[in-house]
Amino acid sequence: MPDMRSRLVECFRAVFTDLSNEAIPDVSMNSVANWDSLATITLVSVVQEEFGLQIEPEDLGQFVAFDRIREYVACRVGAS
Repeated sequence: MPDMRSRLVECFRAVFTDLSNEAIPDVSMNSVANWDSLATITLVSVVQEEFGLQIEPEDLGQFVAFDRIREYVACRVGAS
């Protein structure tokens, strides 16, 4: 099974199809033009499904950059 980081990259690829796998670890809401509130909700949904998480509405503020999301997921699934 792919590691957590690779799985998260695939989540981003599902939402932001124009990004390359190499670019994804450096992206943030500020660097991706089409990363809006709808893209955030879609990304949350994809991440929840991939990792079997329930992401609470108050945690949506974490979903602003790949690294922040990786840290969030790692804390909840016990992987890095």
